[in-house]
Amino acid sequence: MNNKFDALKDDDSGDHDQNEENSTQKDGEKEKTERDKNQSSSKRKAVVPGPAEHPLQYNYTFWYSRRTPGRPTSSQSYEQNIKQIGTFASVEQFWRFYSHMVRPGDLTGHSDFHLFKEGIKPMWEDDANKGGKWIIRLRKGLASRCWENLILAMLGEQFMVGEEICGAVVSVRFQEDIISIWNKTASDQATTARIRDTLRRVLNLPPNTIMEYKTHTDSIKMPGRLGPQRLLFQNLWKPRLNVP
Repeated sequence: MNNKFDALKDDDSGDHDQNEENSTQKDGEKEKTERDKNQSSSKRKAVVPGPAEHPLQYNYTFWYSRRTPGRPTSSQSYEQNIKQIGTFASVEQFWRFYSHMVRPGDLTGHSDFHLFKEGIKPMWEDDANKGGKWIIRLRKGLASRCWENLILAMLGEQFMVGEEICGAVVSVRFQEDIISIWNKTASDQATTARIRDTLRRVLNLPPNTIMEYKTHTDSIKMPGRLGPQRLLFQNLWKPRLNVP
């Protein structure tokens, strides 16, 4: 496991130039075969809590993605760029993964960590993600603490909205960072309000913090995968979360 996360820490795959697409078709086929084999293996072997471990209500999967800013990203290339780190079913298994992962505040470039329920891909296009997400913009230096508080609250079922929560994302950018939590039903105002209020509590947000709820339908309509966030940057530039 350590080797796997050491490799993740040094990953620069998101900055590969398009000229590197000259790699042989054989390499691409080999990579696809390995990916299919891994997916098949994960289907055969269910992740379950170990003896004497504390089970979570749901299994969750960590994902990582990185891309080069300014490069157009289609749904297909976005999906190919998401790397599955691993799935866990207990508190102890979570900490085994998390303790070896780079903290968001130490990531460089244009990077994202995703933590979603097992079987749900961190993509708008996944059938389970038909709802929307709460978005909070952070000044630099806050991502690691906010991300940890968010995912611990999610794993601990602190949102109290049944099966509504799909997952959470932390997006590391050059000037600021973004955290978001995704839920299934955008039209359920009582649920989205409860998620908002729980976010305020678990992250200890100042009263004037701007929180934006965006449906995935609206996000898909925007040109480019980062369209919604670009719009958010323009409209909500001040104030931003500025916790000491």
